[in-house]
This record gives sequence, structure tokens and C-alpha cells, in this order.
Amino acid sequence: MFSSSKIKSVDFYRKIPRDLTEASLSGAGLSIVAALAMMFLFGMELNNYLTFSTSTTVIVDKSSDGDFLRIDFNISFPALSCEFASVDLSDILGTNRLNITKTIRKFSIDHNLKPTGSEFHSGPIPHDIKHGEEFDEEPVEGSVDLTAQNFDRYSHMHPILVVNFFAPWCYWSNRLKPAWDKAAKIIRERYDPELDGRILLGKVDCTQEPDLCRRNHIQGYPSIRIFRKGSDLRNDHGHHDHESYYGDRDVDSLVKTMEDLVAPIPVESHKMALDDKSNMTQNTKRPAPSTGGCRIEGYVRVKKVPGNLIFSARSGAHSFDSTQMNMSHVISHLSFGRKIAPRAMSDVKRLIPYIGGSHDRLNGRSFINHRDLGGNVTIEHYVQIVKTEVMVKGPHKLVEEYEYTAHSSLAESVYIPVAKFHFELSPMQVLITENPKSFSHFLTNVCAIIGGVFTVAGILDSILHNTFRLMKKVELGKIF
Repeated sequence: MFSSSKIKSVDFYRKIPRDLTEASLSGAGLSIVAALAMMFLFGMELNNYLTFSTSTTVIVDKSSDGDFLRIDFNISFPALSCEFASVDLSDILGTNRLNITKTIRKFSIDHNLKPTGSEFHSGPIPHDIKHGEEFDEEPVEGSVDLTAQNFDRYSHMHPILVVNFFAPWCYWSNRLKPAWDKAAKIIRERYDPELDGRILLGKVDCTQEPDLCRRNHIQGYPSIRIFRKGSDLRNDHGHHDHESYYGDRDVDSLVKTMEDLVAPIPVESHKMALDDKSNMTQNTKRPAPSTGGCRIEGYVRVKKVPGNLIFSARSGAHSFDSTQMNMSHVISHLSFGRKIAPRAMSDVKRLIPYIGGSHDRLNGRSFINHRDLGGNVTIEHYVQIVKTEVMVKGPHKLVEEYEYTAHSSLAESVYIPVAKFHFELSPMQVLITENPKSFSHFLTNVCAIIGGVFTVAGILDSILHNTFRLMKKVELGKIF
């Protein structure tokens, strides 16, 4: 057995009897300073231990081949009618989707970009519109030529006024012309404007009456509009509540449509025809756009390859005057990837301040064509997208976001103007990972702080104590 005296011999911390120690004023001051230094350094080390620190690396994108990317958008077009507004999608692999409607919503907007009513419904895509055969016989004139001077008078004279807004250069307008004139003649004979007066068919040449066509928000030719006496021509910021006809354009279909419109109206009355009790399907007749602008919002899912998101005017049975098309737009929102809740994003930004600064950089931007370049102006945005992942302990994915850069330009084109977003994903991704911190490392640093400060303070105290002793001896003359 070891004796207690032998065990005491290995004591590293031998004690000095209290009556052999001496307290000094300098030692007390250094002790206080040392204690404060220990507390300060301990607080700094604790804060560093609790702080979320990360490291950033760039690696090859780990997305699988079948992954899709979601694009959310909310874009307002002050001069594009919802009637013809189309969202198209294409990519380098051959994907070509036209007039996407399932995940898209449209709202007619005024010049202040404010919605003028409920959602605009384009309705189901109609079948191929049937046109009449070409007529070799002498052309007939059954419809009335309408101008800005007589339009209001005729619209108030007849409960139903059906107008063909056309352009002489338009292929579809020329295909409609013989059937329209023959149908107008048949309707005039059956419902004489002087004796009956319930319906009248008219036509407007938009090359001769551009203001009248603009007032009725005509952007595609031909556009057949149905005006009802008393339910239109309200001076409410240009708002209208007439209807557009999208049905077949042969003589029989046109005549049947007109007769269905007339049927609910009494013969002896020219009063308002506000209610449509006909059996026309929604495929052939829908409310016309109330204004000339459109807000398009929604999302699309795309493959992670270079592609194009295109906003344009599109119709399979209308023509457009490219010189009059204006694709100016205001981007309220454009982002890529799954939506991140604002609270989650604020939490991430609190941990990583620099993240999320470019995931919506086009929000609030306006791209307006003031006609300085003339017509046929396409507005293009070249968007480069980089995926960013934040990984925490586990590894657990805290957030996945897509940030992007954008470069925009206005350029003249020989085709129908569009607003095009060309997107391209980087093959690399940014990976932000949490730096793991060991509790044992924290304890080691705390011990080093305490021991280091204590040792340094002891050395300083020894130097000061010996210096004071030397000075006293000099004063007493003990050292010469």
C-alpha cells in the first residue's frame, strides 16, 4: 500500500501557508482585470460556438434527369387583350406547348394595371372553325358599313347589333367576307330593319376606322362582336360588356346564331335585350374583354434544360397587325423553383444574410415600348439560373432556391411581337453547408482562456511586485 506521504509527493499544486503570502494593491488590480478578461473572452467564445457558420462550395448540379422546374409569374400587359393572350413554352429537347391554360389565370386590367372585374375565361379551345365556300356569284351587300359617326346611332336603334371588325389585308377576314355578306342579306330579308328592327348586321373596316376599333379593343381580325342595346357603350373608362363570337363562319352557322339571338326579343318591341335566353354554347359566344390590357398569372413546369417562356397574341382563325402590337409589360413577380414561405426565407436570411438576394430580381420592373422603335418590337429577357441548397446537420435540407441574373433588350422583329423569357440553368449549383462545431473543442478553448489569462496575469503580477520591491530598496539606499 502507498503511504499518504508518498501520494502527497506527486501533488502538482503545493500549498503555501497563508501566513507566508502577501497581498498587494497591484495584485488586486491585476486580479480584477484578469477576471474581466476571462469573462469577456468566455462570452466571445460562447457566442462563436452558438453562431451558425457555413462554408460555400460549388459542385455539379445533382438534379436527376426527370426533375422539373417550376416557374411562377405575375405579369401585366397594358396593351394585350386577354381575348388573344397566350402563354407558350418550348425547350431545346423539342417540347412545344402552345396556349397553356390549365395553370394560368387572366384578368382584364385598365391603364392603371388594376383588374376591371373577375377572371377572364377564354373557354375551351374551339374546334377548327368552319368557313363557307367561295362564292362565284355577284357579291352581295347585306351588312351596314359602320363608322365612328354612325356606330352609336345604330347601336341604340336595334336591340341586337352584330359587327364584323375586319381588315382588308387579312386572310381570315377575306375568307369570312362572302359568308358574312350573304348571311347579312338573309337576316335583312327575314328581319327587315324598318319593319322588324330587332337585329342588324354591320361591318367596320379597321384600316379606315382605327379609333373605333381601338375603342372596342379589337386586336385580331376578324372579330365578331355582339352588342345589346342598353348593355353597352357605357362611359366607364372604356369598359364594355358586349360579347365575342367564336363559332363557325359559314352562312348556315351565322344565320342560325343570329336567329338564336333574335328569338327571345318580342317582334313589336325594340327594348333592351339584356338577357340571352338562346341555346348557344359557350364555345361560340363568350363575354368580350372589358379593356385592352391583361394581367397573366400562374405557373408552368419546365424541364431543366434551356428553353423559352413566351407571351404573345395567338389565334388559329384571326390575323394580327404586327405594327400595332405593343408587348410592353410590368413584371410583378417572376421566380423559379418551389415557393418559399416568407417566414422561412426571413429565418434563412437571418442565418445567411447574403442568400435570397437574387431569386426575384425582376420583380417590380417595367419594360415599356414608347414607340420610339416603331412597331414589331419584341422584348426579350435572357435569364441564367443557379440552384442553391442550404444543408444543416443530418444532413437535412433547410432550403432549396433558385437565384438568377437577367439581361433584357428591345429589338425589332419581322414576326408578330412577343415577350420572351429565355431561361438557362447552370450545370453547377451552390452548396451551403453548416460547419459542425465540437463541444469538446469549445471546452478546450474555455480552459485555454482561463489558464492563459491566469498565467499571463501571474507573470505581470510578478514583474510588478519585483519592480516595486526594487524601487523601495533604491529609496532606502540599500542598493548603490
